[in-house]
Amino acid sequence: MKQAGRRRRRGHAVRWLGWLSLVAAVLGIVAVAVIWHPALAPIEATPRFEPGLVERGARVAALGTCAACHTVDPARPFAGGFALATPFGTVYSTNITPDARTGIGTWSEEAFNRAMRKGVSRDGHLLYPAFPYNHYARLSQDDVRALYAYFMTRPPLEAPARRNEMTFPFGFRPLVGFWNILYLDDEAIRPDPKQSAEWNRGAYVADALAHCSACHTPRTRLGGPDNQRFFDGGEAEDWYVPALNARSPSPLPWTRDHLAAYLRTGIAPGHAAAGGPMQSVAENLRHADPADIDALATYIHSYLAQAPARDTPATRRGSLPAPKPDDPDLARMRLGHQVYANACARCHDAGRTESSGTALQLQQAVALYDPDPRSLIHLVRDGIAPPDGEPARWMPGFGAILTDEQTAALAAYLRRYGAGQPDWPELEKQVRKGKE
Repeated sequence: MKQAGRRRRRGHAVRWLGWLSLVAAVLGIVAVAVIWHPALAPIEATPRFEPGLVERGARVAALGTCAACHTVDPARPFAGGFALATPFGTVYSTNITPDARTGIGTWSEEAFNRAMRKGVSRDGHLLYPAFPYNHYARLSQDDVRALYAYFMTRPPLEAPARRNEMTFPFGFRPLVGFWNILYLDDEAIRPDPKQSAEWNRGAYVADALAHCSACHTPRTRLGGPDNQRFFDGGEAEDWYVPALNARSPSPLPWTRDHLAAYLRTGIAPGHAAAGGPMQSVAENLRHADPADIDALATYIHSYLAQAPARDTPATRRGSLPAPKPDDPDLARMRLGHQVYANACARCHDAGRTESSGTALQLQQAVALYDPDPRSLIHLVRDGIAPPDGEPARWMPGFGAILTDEQTAALAAYLRRYGAGQPDWPELEKQVRKGKE
């Protein structure tokens, strides 16, 4: 009896081991299929392209804001080296000029297409999704071909890739393969028959090319888009990125025409000038086809129009008031008002007109209405500087002048007396964090 029981238990153990081995083998095969990609043969000579295709590629690249991430030095366009901070570490953009050694000069169109659609480099390694291939995967083949023609005809620049600085275990690239299973969707964008042709073109531009939701939609803990909260607001490079739907914090409603002007120029009546990551987006979009910008504005405005009318101080004129004598945080509010009067009021109290050298009244500045203060802190410290040698709106940074205490007091004062909004929690902590 005992021997029979032992044989049965031994038989059960053998069967379990067999099943476990089978499951492990299947998982191993799946892992290899997800992670491993063959290297594609290098090309020996750059193909020849029709000028019209290259010109189209330039317009597509402008809509994709490729230069925003792949250019650090304007004198060396598309040579890479831009540091993109993510919750998983810092990713440095790569050289996408046709330099044979450090760029994409040996890439075939097949290799370029695979990188755009699958996030796989020519040599087979997986690209980090800081490169938004999960959006570019939905590009039309004609647009991918035009982009390839454009980049392969840029001046070749030698610029070796910088080593990424990822936190453990995210530097282990094979993990990206499992991210792709969760978030890579290469299904073509289907036109909505209920919408206009311009709206549908805008939807394609916004999702596949300009990848607007990459910043304007929150991300999951794994860094993928949380599409259940589409356009609910997100973050980029430690800036808060406003929602573009009913949750928009804008103190004044956007019109479609003002939005189109903002996308082209980075400025629109009644709205703050583009700063931070959005500044470089606008700098790229000005080179795009105006009809595509109009379509993009039509599409995005259909979401922004969902925002309800809000009772905000944005329609009021004049200087911001002094703190009330019974303010429970009077000392900090007085300090914030003093900083405002000395550093801000001279430009912002005057208000902004089309040709003036003065600034938007701060009651209208969206950064005061954001659900967190990061963007305002960055603006106060770093200001807004136009591209080198180009005329544009400019704001000085005060990071070298103001202490942390003064910066926090100014932000708290502007939030309460400029926007009439509840205090930001842990403001001082955010100010200190912004210096790290």
